[in-house]
Amino acid sequence: MNKKVLYIAGIATVLGFVLSNVAEAKSDVRTVSSVDLNQYKGNWYEIAKFPNRFQRKCSSNTTANYSLKENGRIEVLNQCTKENGEVTKAIGEAKVADKTTNSKLKVRFAPGFLSFIPFVWADYWIIDLDQNYKYAVVGTPDKDYLWILSRTPTLDETTYQGIISRAKAQGFDINRLEKTVQK
Repeated sequence: MNKKVLYIAGIATVLGFVLSNVAEAKSDVRTVSSVDLNQYKGNWYEIAKFPNRFQRKCSSNTTANYSLKENGRIEVLNQCTKENGEVTKAIGEAKVADKTTNSKLKVRFAPGFLSFIPFVWADYWIIDLDQNYKYAVVGTPDKDYLWILSRTPTLDETTYQGIISRAKAQGFDINRLEKTVQK
């Protein structure tokens, strides 16, 4: 690699780190007080989300499965069904960013050899969580992303409306929410 490429990569790394910290510092998004990762692991069904570029081909059956790795990180397996019936999968890795609460994680789907670059890691904040881990709400401090997850393919309307109310109270634009089809 030549020096110019290394210089640009270094600047990009520093810039990504600075921008990430500035966004977090200005955020009024609150996470839950604690997360037991052993209870959190397992399969979750996506109930609703803010539309995003990396899920635009998903039409139904979106799930996330989290498993604890020996190195203390979390393997993330996201999958969904596309319009043509094909199942697509994405495997990533999460790491705990706030070890006091375990409610702030960083997740990446970029190849492992890029994991040293801060901007390949995205915020994954658990902002609402059922005491029995029946549902979870994940958002980002910039309020650009939001997911409502459940251990079952559906949530009762009272629970769903309560989740929406709490997300709105944190400043998320709930009008952007798009329900996920689970067949």
